[in-house]
Amino acid sequence: MTQPKSSTVKHYQQLTPEERGEIEAYLRAEKSQAEIAHRLHRSRSTISREIKRGLVQQRRYDYQFVYLYYADTSQLFHDQKRQKCHSKGLLKRCWLFFAMLIKTLKQRPRSESIDSFINAFKQMYPDKPCPSTPTVYRYIDQGRLDIQNIDLPAKLKRHVKGNHHGHARINKRLAGTSIEQRPASVNQRQSFGHWEGDLVKGKRKASEPALMTLTERKTRYEIIVKIPNYHATTCLAYLQQLIDKSAKSFKSITFDNGSEFKLLNQIKGPKIYFTHPSAPWERGSNENQNGLIREYIPKGQSLYNFTVATITQIQTALNQKHRRILDYKTAASLFQKSLTS
Repeated sequence: MTQPKSSTVKHYQQLTPEERGEIEAYLRAEKSQAEIAHRLHRSRSTISREIKRGLVQQRRYDYQFVYLYYADTSQLFHDQKRQKCHSKGLLKRCWLFFAMLIKTLKQRPRSESIDSFINAFKQMYPDKPCPSTPTVYRYIDQGRLDIQNIDLPAKLKRHVKGNHHGHARINKRLAGTSIEQRPASVNQRQSFGHWEGDLVKGKRKASEPALMTLTERKTRYEIIVKIPNYHATTCLAYLQQLIDKSAKSFKSITFDNGSEFKLLNQIKGPKIYFTHPSAPWERGSNENQNGLIREYIPKGQSLYNFTVATITQIQTALNQKHRRILDYKTAASLFQKSLTS
């Protein structure tokens, strides 16, 4: 048995110009609103609102004023209303955001990515409109912003390559050196003062300058020190000087087990640990930070041309970046809070 009424839910759609013409014709034929609604498969309230919108005052032959429905008039009012309800456009509504974003991304050294800047902007101006991260990238792809690919943070892929000769090669370099792996209790990030360290090198020559990088595990705070070479004695001397300046900030430091770190067991103060051979993920925070540094210092470039002032600017940029892993807080603010707590 066929049901007289459909149970299918119909979503409302705007009346078309043709339907408005039919309404006008039916009214001229003195059809009721209920009958018009039935013929057009529309609700009676829709027909009622439409007729009120299209009424125009006219004077009859006997000089009496009457109101008549005109489809063209109703369509004109409808089009004008639709134009007013259109979005003003994000570029206009979010002008402050886009102005600050362009300026921030063009700074050198740059501290923010698009995603980190969006969340920083929301914290600074919670009452201001702000687009989403995909929207900003789409605008850049469409050429609607004064930003080019060179202004965006580099997308670096860092692959950890290991082979069956790796363990033997590294252990040979550290033969006779006392190596202690970091215990599980130190792996927790709730405790402040546990660091991870490594060297960022320019050209692969021991006589070349290098960067000693240290990353605090809880806050991701970064310390970058330029050293004249990466001999073991140089690494020992510069690290000890750094620790002596802020001994309370260092409880432990975990390094790669490269030969340049073979004398670090002589460090006075914090406990020194070493990762397993070919296991950079055991000091993953520092590995990630080193990847971020490569945005400013590409691989293969000599570090002779990078002054201490420039290295300090890079360090500041990293520590002032609003990072997702830190709930879009900065490493600098969290580090300072941990020092004073």
